[in-house]
Amino acid sequence: MISESNISKGFIAAGLANITAVPIFSKLFTNQVINNTQPEVMSNFGLVMIMVWGLAYIAVNKKHKTLKWLVGIFALEKIIYAFIWLNWLLKNDLSIVYKQDTLAGVFYTIYGVNDFIFFLFFTYVFFKTPKQ
Repeated sequence: MISESNISKGFIAAGLANITAVPIFSKLFTNQVINNTQPEVMSNFGLVMIMVWGLAYIAVNKKHKTLKWLVGIFALEKIIYAFIWLNWLLKNDLSIVYKQDTLAGVFYTIYGVNDFIFFLFFTYVFFKTPKQ
């Protein structure tokens, strides 16, 4: 069982992962390799929206008990990103991305794993939260 304090920290960690990773790996939105590798998901608009999701996670860190269904939406959003990543990984050669740009390669190596981990976290919080 995860304590309430650690659950709150989990929301903050999820948010910070989105908010800090995007500008770093995208080189402040100038890394065209990230955009071109998966343009339907990782356009600069898509990257900004990932940061907005991060802000939403942080915003509910102390109020998650009263926002059960929003936490469920967070879990759904994370599993969608994880599925899209896995589908891309199975159909593409990650080494090509690394050859074009190391930061983009690292980004495409970890983003789905990160999303799956936070999917598990949000799912746990969703089922732990009583009906309202």
